[in-house]
Amino acid sequence: MVRYIMRRVFYMLITLFIIATFSFFLMKLMPGSPLSAEDKLSEEQKQIVLEKYGLDEPVPVQYIKYLGGLVQGDLGISFHFDNTPVSKILMDRLGPSLQLGAQSLIFGSLLGILLGLVAAVFHNGALDYTSTIVAVLGTSIPSFVFAGLLQWVFAVELGWFPVALWGSFEHTVLPTIALMIYPMATAARFTRTEMIEVMGSNYITTARAKGLKESEIVFKHGLRNSLIPLITVMGPMAVGLMTGTLVIEQIFAVPGIGEQFVTSIMINDYPTIMGTTLLFSIMFVVIILIIDLLYVVIDPRIRLTGGES
Repeated sequence: MVRYIMRRVFYMLITLFIIATFSFFLMKLMPGSPLSAEDKLSEEQKQIVLEKYGLDEPVPVQYIKYLGGLVQGDLGISFHFDNTPVSKILMDRLGPSLQLGAQSLIFGSLLGILLGLVAAVFHNGALDYTSTIVAVLGTSIPSFVFAGLLQWVFAVELGWFPVALWGSFEHTVLPTIALMIYPMATAARFTRTEMIEVMGSNYITTARAKGLKESEIVFKHGLRNSLIPLITVMGPMAVGLMTGTLVIEQIFAVPGIGEQFVTSIMINDYPTIMGTTLLFSIMFVVIILIIDLLYVVIDPRIRLTGGES
């Protein structure tokens, strides 16, 4: 196991190096420059700014300095946000996005697994049809539609929760519900499909013949084996949720990292764009590693030795 983890960490570092390289050169191919919107600056003033940030140097020199900063944990200085270090910008913005993402993923996954489990146990019954309808609606209707509906019903009409802004736990309820609809529907759909297949397997028939309780068969033998495909799907989804969903953050005025990322693209803030991209990539590769390790926990028959399963 240790050898496998070390090998995966090495591959992760190679992947992050490639991503950092591609993001750097893609920034150079973007139209315009960080000073495109600064019409009030004279050409001499613009040249001073370019020299300050090293943008007047050859691209290979900028690339080497960029990699050198990454090795030291330095993501650079923002061009537009008061010369603030990119790492500070990301840390200040990451908290709200992580909180919303974690809440929506946990509650959405648990509720979706429960719906899928009920649908599979009562297959072709009223509960199964109801769960299927919920799953279809959750995957087909965009989250921002639910967001507007939630604001109108629970904030404007009933006044139970704030319409927007960020502060207390009450401010997180509506955006969390809006974000959790899709993972809930996805978990319900996958759990139902896998549970129906698993419950028809030979080893389930053998377990029933041995006289095991139905609850033990469903939870210990059925649900546990049904979670493996679901974890594969939920991993990348977790990264998207925890790094912020732009539209939801805009609707509820959440000061998250998604809103910051798009703003940085609009103003060509190269260091912030590259820093955010690298952060997304780190979270993604770490989640993938955690998924591989969870496989062993859920199904002991899976063994990870030297990168082989």
